[in-house]
Amino acid sequence: MPTLLDRFLAYVRIDTQADERSATSPSTAEQLDLCRLLERECRDLGLADVELAPHGVVMATVPAHAAPQAPAIAWVAHVDTSPETSGTAVKPVVHRDYRGGDIALPADPARVIRVADNPELAGLVGGTIITADGTTLLGADDKAGVAVIMTAAARLVDRREVAHGPIRLVFTCDEEIGRGTRHLDVARIGAVCGYTLDGSGRGTIDAETFSADLAVVTVGGVNIHPSIGKGRMVNATRILGEFLAALPADRLSPETTAGREGFVHPYQLEGGVARAEARLLLRDFDTAALAAQARLLESIAADLRRRHPRATIDVIVTPQYRNMREGLDREPRAVALAVAATRAAGMEPSIDVIRGGTDGSQLTALGLPTPNLSTGEHNPHSPLEWTSLEEMEAAVEVLVHLAGLWGRERAAPGG
Repeated sequence: MPTLLDRFLAYVRIDTQADERSATSPSTAEQLDLCRLLERECRDLGLADVELAPHGVVMATVPAHAAPQAPAIAWVAHVDTSPETSGTAVKPVVHRDYRGGDIALPADPARVIRVADNPELAGLVGGTIITADGTTLLGADDKAGVAVIMTAAARLVDRREVAHGPIRLVFTCDEEIGRGTRHLDVARIGAVCGYTLDGSGRGTIDAETFSADLAVVTVGGVNIHPSIGKGRMVNATRILGEFLAALPADRLSPETTAGREGFVHPYQLEGGVARAEARLLLRDFDTAALAAQARLLESIAADLRRRHPRATIDVIVTPQYRNMREGLDREPRAVALAVAATRAAGMEPSIDVIRGGTDGSQLTALGLPTPNLSTGEHNPHSPLEWTSLEEMEAAVEVLVHLAGLWGRERAAPGG
């Protein structure tokens, strides 16, 4: 049977980078390569109800064992990786018996995972650290979660001493571009709650996320040969530059915020004289604050329209996901049993918030309360991404204990 490390290394070598400009589902055909592999692995484990939907969602069930009264729960992870850093030809590097200190990535020694920036490394000396080679991201976000779920499912099949209810495995596509639940029928999952395995470190239970919108700012200009441009050219790139320069420099950005502070984050630019576009992430734990961020963008656009009357400046805001906090109240056992499972696995749990989102944000909004659990992800979306085998192993143990704790429950709270 493959080990946890075997699974993880196999998964990260498959290119599953999402593409937010694609209109297909999944947004990249390569994601289906991993989906098909997971479908086969679920069948090989003897799981029930195994299916691969046309849009890439993989579902399967670890059948109940010795707990016929127990409700079904779901374990959820996404197969895609971020479009922000290449996920092509990932070459994972396994650093066994980590001795401490900074880690230089072999294909680009200028890229160094520094202990000063990653203090968690100090507690992992002697363990196994996995990185990419410096030319791509690693893909631990969220293939660590995929590997953890598959390994936990295999252990439940093998360890028949654990009484548990049905465990629904759900693997989604395009989570990184906000489409993870687009083709997911929550009713067909048939669980009382879910858990996304998409978190950092160990022992953390995320019970709150950002609310999120996407803003696209498009500037239309007038292109003409620069030799005769006086009074005639309207340079969209310059106007877009003015727009971005008008954003607050000392607040409301990822570089200047932490904790519960929200931000406006321009992350992608493209265009030329005739047309230029910026894509911006709007994020805050208070959903109402997103409207204030959108008003800020519109006020900047309105000022530029007055100053550049021949240009067109459009700001389109699209909702992405919402804070899961209130939805978790519908099933209080979801977090309570995650806390108990973490303690049973020998760790002190920490209830935390995510300065980001998961499929759990949207699943909770759709009626399936879904907090997020640790899987050992660090520096996601970056060539400096890394994970710890020991932290992934701790996540597997939490899931096994979680299955056993839910095996003592009944379908209705307090039953």
